[in-house]
Amino acid sequence: MVGFNTNKNKKSVFLIVKKSVLYVICVLFLFILIGLFTSISPALRFSSNTLTNWTSEIESSTFLYLLGMENRVYLEGLPPDSDIPKISSTIFQIATSIKPDDPRSLLGSEIPGLSIYDSEIFIAGEGTNYTNLPVESAPPLEEVLRDREAVVDENIENEPNNEPDKSPNTGGKNVVYIYNTHNYESFLPYLPSVTDPNLAQHNEVNITKVSQHLANALTDQGIGNTFDEVDNMKILEKNGMEYPQSYTSIRGHVQEVFANNKDIQYVFDIHRDAVRREATTKVIDGEAYARIAFVIGGENKDYEKNVEIASNLYKIMEEKYPGLSRGVLPPKRGAGTNGVFNQDLHENALTVEIGGVDNTLEELYRSADALAEVFSEYYWDAEKVSGD
Repeated sequence: MVGFNTNKNKKSVFLIVKKSVLYVICVLFLFILIGLFTSISPALRFSSNTLTNWTSEIESSTFLYLLGMENRVYLEGLPPDSDIPKISSTIFQIATSIKPDDPRSLLGSEIPGLSIYDSEIFIAGEGTNYTNLPVESAPPLEEVLRDREAVVDENIENEPNNEPDKSPNTGGKNVVYIYNTHNYESFLPYLPSVTDPNLAQHNEVNITKVSQHLANALTDQGIGNTFDEVDNMKILEKNGMEYPQSYTSIRGHVQEVFANNKDIQYVFDIHRDAVRREATTKVIDGEAYARIAFVIGGENKDYEKNVEIASNLYKIMEEKYPGLSRGVLPPKRGAGTNGVFNQDLHENALTVEIGGVDNTLEELYRSADALAEVFSEYYWDAEKVSGD
């Protein structure tokens, strides 16, 4: 009996020692992991972008369910017909970036070009689908700066066609700021020696003419504005940067403008698209217009605000000029795009594509007039609500 108790005590002591050693090993392993993650090369660390990409692939209902396990109030925010997410599917999705119920997530990385379908169009305008979304040209900077012949009819006036609206005005304040990140974006009808849409670039006949027209049209609507003719392509050249770095190049200049002008309430970065005429042109009442698209930077953490403004403008535009807008297009993010478009610098910043490489200035100017009219209605309605 004594021998039995002695053996039992020995086993108890052995178990305690074993658990203690295991505990010490776990603590040491934890400290080693912490040391590795804090001393590892920055290039190899888990970045916030990595974690963001992982979590962005998870359905929002999953997070609500997790919070609801501790506080049932969160469960009230779930749709009544929603199902409890499967933990196994969620873990598999995080580990592989493959959504079990969405074959695009698997095929998108295997079939060239299919990855463009792995996004959601906020508002699809007439004829807009995944095959004709805006295309970002990225020509070599030396090609952008190359001297090219441009032929423009001198009779084309860069003046708005609207009658001046003398009713409300912004009291001398320039509340709208207009600029062009890709300020050499030009149009094939005026470049006789160019056939490649990616090379439709010119230092004078370009998208800045459309921005100037928009500024004039806004002035006639009583909305004070500033059109910034900053030459971002020259900034790129001066700083030894490449064309894909255009948004980075102009960012400091835009920040300085905002710092020096507190009256700015809305920001327009005007572009033209690289897709062809059939996707960028609409005939309204017998006249051709360059279609307008609102592009959202999905890597801007507050992009929902941009979506709200763009959606409101789209609705007004559909009422006044049906079919003119191509819609509020998918949030651009990931490789091959800037993803922010400097929309994070101002809560009311919009990136607007007016027309494409095949549109004429007459068509572009009509659309600029329409955009000014639509924005004017939106702006004065917002001011009325703010005043009330």
